[in-house]
Amino acid sequence: MQKQINYWSESSKDDLITSELLINNNRLLHGLFWCHLTIEKALKAHVVKITQQIPPRTHNLLRLIEKTDLSPDDKTLKLLGDLMVYQLEGRYPERFPPAPSKTAAIQLLTKTNDLHKWLINKL
Repeated sequence: MQKQINYWSESSKDDLITSELLINNNRLLHGLFWCHLTIEKALKAHVVKITQQIPPRTHNLLRLIEKTDLSPDDKTLKLLGDLMVYQLEGRYPERFPPAPSKTAAIQLLTKTNDLHKWLINKL
């Protein structure tokens, strides 16, 4: 199971770099999709750690965090909900969200980065 935990956590780190590159190059919706993926993978590492099983095939961050031993505050739960909007863009084009301003995208990226650090440090 440690191999699975390592896969999810290391992959999340690469995805965070990708999200930064995309947002810094004005590919805002795509960058926010990768922010979601960053957190999804970090949470899946936690799910493996707790359950000792392969994580469920879901993109729902709120469901994933429920399967961990983490105690997120309201601010974290709100961020998870905010990021959920952007995971749809890459998977379901008919639910394409409006592009945020670059300032808003950078704020979400910063929050993603902070949450990612917290999640990785808790592994």
